[in-house]
Amino acid sequence: MSTLSIQNLSTRNLSDVTFDVHQGECVCIHGESGSGKTLLLRAIADLDPSEGSVLLDRQERNTISAHDWRRQVTFLPAESHWWHESVSAHFTSKVPQFKDLDLNPEIIDWQINRLSTGERQRLSLLRALDHQPTFLLMDETTANLDEENTLRVEKFIRQKLEQGLGIIWVSHSQQQRLRMADHAWKIHDNTLIEE
Repeated sequence: MSTLSIQNLSTRNLSDVTFDVHQGECVCIHGESGSGKTLLLRAIADLDPSEGSVLLDRQERNTISAHDWRRQVTFLPAESHWWHESVSAHFTSKVPQFKDLDLNPEIIDWQINRLSTGERQRLSLLRALDHQPTFLLMDETTANLDEENTLRVEKFIRQKLEQGLGIIWVSHSQQQRLRMADHAWKIHDNTLIEE
């Protein structure tokens, strides 16, 4: 079982963040807007500068190429970004799990500009999982979804947890954290506090 270990990590907003996430676990983080939640995820993913250590199975992040690290420890931003015109160009898998997220299988042939905000958000989750990460860092992944699709995504994520995916999920929703979190942390006064 793989472990993602964050040790004494400091970012622009936070200091001395220390916790572990194991495969099959969901750690939820919340805090006020601007408290540093996204910066923390980006630092773990090695997208923003930080001090301290992040290890995957006791191997220091700085001993793994950035490309390989981000493939294993994938950051899923709150707002999805698309760099090709078609949906299919963003996937390596021939049959993504569209039906699990109530997406029309024909969506693979659509142009990005045809997609709704909710479709883009669900597709960005599938795109992140297409690379088969060991850990997924999710930043408000269901923020733009209605309740039905939010619950559908949560069910899908539970299946991925059962298959061994480890997750750090930033969520403002207390109900979502109660439903999903194995461990919950709150950012308060530049400190991450376990709840």
